[in-house]
Parts: sequence; structure tokens; C-alpha cells
Amino acid sequence: MKKRALAFLLAVWMTLALAGCGKKPDPVPDPEPEEKTDVSPNPEPEPEPEPYVPAGVNPLTGLPMEPEYEDLRPAAIMLNNLKAAQPQLGISQADIIYEVPVEGGITRMLCLYQTVEGIETLGSVRSARPYFVELALGHDAIYIHAGGSQEAYANLRSWKVDHMDGVRGGEDAKIFWRDPERRKNNGYEHSLITSGEKILDYLAKGKIPTKHGDGWNYLQAFKEDGTPAAGEAAEHVKVRFSSYKTGTFDYDAASGKYLLGQYGKEHVDGSTGEQVGAVNVLVLKTSTAVLDDVGRLRVQTTGEGEGFFFCGGKGVPIHWSRSDRNSPFSYTLEDGSSLALGQGNSYVCIISPRTSTVEYE
Repeated sequence: MKKRALAFLLAVWMTLALAGCGKKPDPVPDPEPEEKTDVSPNPEPEPEPEPYVPAGVNPLTGLPMEPEYEDLRPAAIMLNNLKAAQPQLGISQADIIYEVPVEGGITRMLCLYQTVEGIETLGSVRSARPYFVELALGHDAIYIHAGGSQEAYANLRSWKVDHMDGVRGGEDAKIFWRDPERRKNNGYEHSLITSGEKILDYLAKGKIPTKHGDGWNYLQAFKEDGTPAAGEAAEHVKVRFSSYKTGTFDYDAASGKYLLGQYGKEHVDGSTGEQVGAVNVLVLKTSTAVLDDVGRLRVQTTGEGEGFFFCGGKGVPIHWSRSDRNSPFSYTLEDGSSLALGQGNSYVCIISPRTSTVEYE
């Protein structure tokens, strides 16, 4: 009995010993810590990047532009405005447009561009008149035309005007060409055009200075909103140059511009398809005189006179003055303070109060 009990105990001990010599089970790994996330109910949105604004200022419009263009002499281009010459090309991209009567009650435009870079076609280009040359000189501009009156040619020589001529020019005449479609549809005299690229290619030859000389300064002031505080309602402006030409300017609040019309329809740029518009519309009254049997005019662009300024759907009387042909226009309000234009392009109508009228409402 004792032997059986001893044998049983020995068997139990050996079983336990053998179990102790076996492989231990792998330990259970601790769980990975959970990654913390932003549980804020309203996370801050990423800020929108600031829009790029060039560091320079266009002296003709007061708007930002790349600094390398600020000191350039603008291009002043003569554009035809007969009905048969429509549509004009590149006019909607001008910084300043001067519209002035010429012979027979018709008008022409002098369009100023601080830079013609990126402007594809311009035209149709027409001939010079002395007072248009004077307007170009007031901006120290490079004058671009096709022909001119005898007096205009004499002035170009005696005043030593830097110009490009599509009729009597030399190498500069190569910037012009006859557009075949316009020649077919508008007639030969309305088919001469040029382009920003052609103008810049010629200027790159170094024959004409492209930057203003020391001391040049265009002093026109601008502000973001040029609407005259004490102005009268003027959302619709009509300038009747003659029985042949009336221009209309209808204020468009969405764009902040006066949209132009002439010859009973919208004034559209044939190059861009855009209706011509202007932030600032100025009407300057001056004296004119007929010079010859053809009806060529003398238009006074120096001295002083009265006029109107329209911006933001309102209008006020102004006074203009200009000391000489090499100076820009200066504008003042009735109280004698300087006029600040709205930032943007300008359209200047120069008229004779004897033959032209201005209406607005």
C-alpha cells in the first residue's frame, strides 16, 4: 500500500517537472496608442493667398502696373473714326482717348498706351493734324500716324517730334501693313494697321528714346473712387460734335465705366469684341477756326477753358489749363482745388461750344 502511494506521488512530481521544462507562451503585446486627432468642432480654414499686385503705377490711369513700364514714353496713335472705318482695332485697350473734330464735321482719335505690349492690332491709322501732335507732346509720347497735313509735317520737323509715319516714313513705315479684309470691306484708305509687336520691334532698334528724360513728371492725381461728391446725376451723357458725329456715354454700375456708343449703336472694338468704356469722361470746351477750303481746323489746345467731368454716374463743371504744347492738361474744380480722376482709363472730348453741345441726365 505504501509502495503504491509512493509510486503515485513520484509520477505526479515527474509530470510537473516535465511541464516546467516546456516553452513558455508568448506574452500578449500591449495595444498601440491611438493617434490623437484634432477634435475641434470648427477648425480654422487655410487663408487665401493675397492676389498679386504690381509694385508700379501707370501714370496715365493710376492703376498698378509692372515697375519697368512706369517711365516709358507712351505710344500716341492716330485712329480713323469715319463710319466706313468701323470697327476700330485696339481702341478699347487705350489708357487715354482724345476725340477731336477734323475737317467736315468728322472726328479722329488720338489713343495713348503706356505700353503696347500684348496689343495685337491697332487701326485703322490715319493722318496727323497739328493739334493732335500738340496733344501727344503734352504726354512726351511717341507719335504714330499715316501721313498728315502740310502744317502737321512742318510741325513734326520744327518741333523735332519722335514719330513713325506710314506714308512718308523710312524704315519705320515697315511697322504698318494693309489688312486684306479691311481693304475689301472698308476700302483702301481704311485698311492701314499696325500692332504692338511691330511697334516694339522698331523701338528695340534704338532710333527713338523710349523713356522719359530727367525731370519729366505727369502730375495728374487719381483716387480709387473718382465720383465727384457734389456732382449732379449724369448716368447718360451725350456729346454732339457735329451733325455727322454724336457720342453717347451710358454709365454701367457693374463695371464702373461709361460705355460708349456712336453712329446709333454700341462702339465696339473689332480686335477684342469689347464695347469701348471709360472710367473718366472729360469734355473740354475750346476755340476752333476753319483754315482752308478743305475745312481743316485750328483747334486751341493751350491756354485755358471750361468743361465737364463725369465719373461714377455724376458730373461737375471743371476748369482746364495748359501752359504750352509740351505740358499736360491741368484740371481744377470750381472751388479751385485740383481734380483727382478715378483710377482707370479716360476719354477726353475736345469741342467748340459754337458748333457742339453737351447734355447729361
